[in-house]
Amino acid sequence: MTSVTASRVLTPSGWIGPARVGLHGPVITSIESVDTSVDRWLVPGFVDLQVNGIEDIDVAAASGADWERLDALLAAQGVTTWCPTLVTMPLHHYERPLAAIGAASARPQGGRPAIAGAHLEGPFLGDAPGAHPSELIVPVDLEWLSMLPPHVAVVTLGAEQPLASEATRLLTSAGRLVAIGHSRATEAQFDAVVQAGARLVTHLFNAMSGLHHRSPGVAAFAITEPGVSTSLIADAVHVHPRMLALAFQAVGADRAVLVTDSVAWRAGTAGVIGLTLAGGAPRLPDGTLAGSALTMDAAVRNCVAAGVPAEHAIQAASRNPARLLGLSDRGTISVGQRADLVALSPELEIEQVWASGVATPILSR
Repeated sequence: MTSVTASRVLTPSGWIGPARVGLHGPVITSIESVDTSVDRWLVPGFVDLQVNGIEDIDVAAASGADWERLDALLAAQGVTTWCPTLVTMPLHHYERPLAAIGAASARPQGGRPAIAGAHLEGPFLGDAPGAHPSELIVPVDLEWLSMLPPHVAVVTLGAEQPLASEATRLLTSAGRLVAIGHSRATEAQFDAVVQAGARLVTHLFNAMSGLHHRSPGVAAFAITEPGVSTSLIADAVHVHPRMLALAFQAVGADRAVLVTDSVAWRAGTAGVIGLTLAGGAPRLPDGTLAGSALTMDAAVRNCVAAGVPAEHAIQAASRNPARLLGLSDRGTISVGQRADLVALSPELEIEQVWASGVATPILSR
């Protein structure tokens, strides 16, 4: 038995505290009021749907001890569940990194962030490629999609792809989350893919048609579609702080999802894409944004600084992405839930992280 005490604990019904959260192995077994002088907040472990790499490790090339390095870098930012993400590349290049992700997923989970499954951001994107090599974006291949290994959890595709609706039905029938991204789809194309089962838009405002009062784009369709969640890269480079606040106000506390879209900026790669850190974010030589150098704890702080209530920012980094992935055992602090927890200072800095009830070493950053 282990217990964690905090002055504030974020539960499904809101903040309580001071309180003690009891853990037995990987499960939360009790939550009770206590008197304490400890001044820290306890929140659910963060869930990142989009991690291409971190610092010096590119997910597409990771092997051996690289996965332990990724474990440590993720835990240092409060992430206890994540989706290794592969960007656009030739179809035959996906087999090796997907096999490596599968092997990493099979490792014992206690004390390390859990891999919920791979996220394929491409190669079936639309007319807003962003940093993705446009020559590698290809038409939807339904046969290829039907052969994906079971640990592929998320696929981002362009809603203007001719077979986008068919692909969405195929993927969702296999239990995978479909996201619309890198897209300039029409309203009819967007609506058709949502009707087919898409439930997320990948990095709202970035690499998509935007907001215009006479010609609304994918960003507007997403914001006004109640069945679709919207991920946001809250590094204050990809999305201006006022637009972050606007997004949370427009979609509400239940549909906003924070992602880092982080890349191996020290290594200078994201799969086949070369990049350089400049102006606060990784970029192509022409200045196009190419992922981020963001951490999830910084994303939460940036949202709060923009005026988003702390509990909404934290839910966007934990409960909401867990729900999208169908992970009903995590994302909240309640009895019976997985003991994935983050202790934060009142300034929202990471103090301690528990993954499946095991305290993880925290790297200094």
